[in-house]
This record gives sequence, structure tokens and C-alpha cells, in this order.
Amino acid sequence: MGSVEAANKDANGSLPGKNLTVVFVLGGPGSGKGTQCANIVEKFLFTHLSAGDLLRAEIKSGSENGTMIQNMIKEGKIVPSEVTIKLLQKAMQESGNDKFLIDGFPRNEENRAAFEKVTGIEPAFVLYFDCPEEEMERRLLSRNQGREDDNIETIRKRFKVFLESSLPVINYYDAKGKVRKIDAARPIEEVFETVKGIFGPKNEKVNHYVRLMLIEHAHLYSMVEI
Repeated sequence: MGSVEAANKDANGSLPGKNLTVVFVLGGPGSGKGTQCANIVEKFLFTHLSAGDLLRAEIKSGSENGTMIQNMIKEGKIVPSEVTIKLLQKAMQESGNDKFLIDGFPRNEENRAAFEKVTGIEPAFVLYFDCPEEEMERRLLSRNQGREDDNIETIRKRFKVFLESSLPVINYYDAKGKVRKIDAARPIEEVFETVKGIFGPKNEKVNHYVRLMLIEHAHLYSMVEI
């Protein structure tokens, strides 16, 4: 699946000496990527890391770093890429796993370049959940009706930000043949069937080869018996 070896870096929060598989998961709000990430975790034993969740957890912890993040958000400033990346690195180290879904990150080209520079890791691929704006809007409104932060104006602003910021990242990796685009407008089960084909094809090929070998061996054995 394109595992990549983390660069051997010194004690600055990097991940030395491990073969890591990192998959970036991108998609607009309401594209269903959270649901599919949960399915991937269960089926393929990845660790799911959400950059937004890690930032919120750090704020909630009351740490000095969390206070700094909270103040930046209150002042309308963007949290530096390095801060988010260090939280991701820490979570990766503590997980004990070597397969990661990084959800909602990188949000822009600056995030992407900083992640590769700081960690020495390129993603195996980008899982892009492509869903029409009208469908994402319908899902968000039906799921979160009544929530002040999910009114129609806020939702449309989030779509706009995603298109302006994240699409250049998707285009960058697409040019390198690393984007796996999924039609996310379909029912959950259908979408996951496509996802399974992306994460499991190598295993399927190996299993098919083993089955063919067993059949061939059984055939040869029966000829010897005769």
C-alpha cells in the first residue's frame, strides 16, 4: 500500500525507525469521511487521528500549549502548522500502531509542505471523498438541525474554505498519482465497498494466488495418486 519509512530524526517529536503507512483523508463537511474512517479502523486496524480533535483536546487539557492554541483561535489567527503536526506526531508515537488515517489534514498547501518537512513522511495516498455540495448541505442540515453553528450560511462558508484551501492539496497529490477519489454521494455501504477495494486489493491478489497454487498442487497430487 506504499508504506513509507519515517526519516530518522533526533528527539524533536519525530518517529524514528518505523515503517509507517500514512493516509490523508480529505472531503468536504458532510462528505461522510468520519463514518468511513470508523469503518476502516474496524476492518483494517488503522489508527484514526483528527487534527481538529487533537487541537480541541489540547485546549481542554489546560496545558500551556492548549492555552496558546485557544488564544490564537480567539484572536482569529491560524494555528501554526508545526503546532498541529507536533500533536499528530505525539498521538502517532503513543498509539503503538504503524498505520494511520489523518483526517482533515493537511488543510492547505502550507500544512502539506510543513508535514512532509517536519516528519519526513509522504502519505501512501490521499483518500478523497468527493460529494456534491447540495448533498453535503442536505446531510448537514438534516443531521444537525437546530445547531447554531450549522446554519446554511456557516455551512456554505465551510464549503468555500474547503474548496479554496484543500483542493490545491488534492491536485498536488493527484499529479503524483496518489489520490484515490471516491463517489461519496452513494449510501454508506456502497461507499465502503469501494473503500475496501482501495485498502484490500493486495491481500485479495495474494489470497487469489494462494488459492490457485493450492488447486494446482491438489491437481498434481491427484495425478501422482493415479
